[in-house]
Amino acid sequence: MEVQIKINGQNANVEVSVEVGEYLDRADHKTENLSHEQRRHWDGREFDEYIIAHECSRSYYETPEDWLCRKETIWEITTTLESCTAKQRYRFLLFALEGLSCSQIGNICGCSKSAIMRSIEAVRKKVKCALQPE
Repeated sequence: MEVQIKINGQNANVEVSVEVGEYLDRADHKTENLSHEQRRHWDGREFDEYIIAHECSRSYYETPEDWLCRKETIWEITTTLESCTAKQRYRFLLFALEGLSCSQIGNICGCSKSAIMRSIEAVRKKVKCALQPE
């Protein structure tokens, strides 16, 4: 079985046994699943029933206090994003809102996956610090 691997940034075709090919295929699927899981939880919160029931739909009655808290949170996030560099903000929004992978964003921006990951992590840390209670 022939597989394609990347060595020092260059693609190479390598002949491997069927078992090794299946193992690499499973590893790719696990990596992809982990990437999706991390994207779903980019802000560090657990994805539980409370979040689904109370934050994903606005069908419940929102009190004036809830409305004000939501507006303040949006303002804090917006202010924090404005304090980031334009590149960081662009990369973070592609990741968080568009759901693109770091590799896809790297291809769009013309830079490495690790540079994208560092930008996203920097913005995520800033947002997390801004939302921490004082």
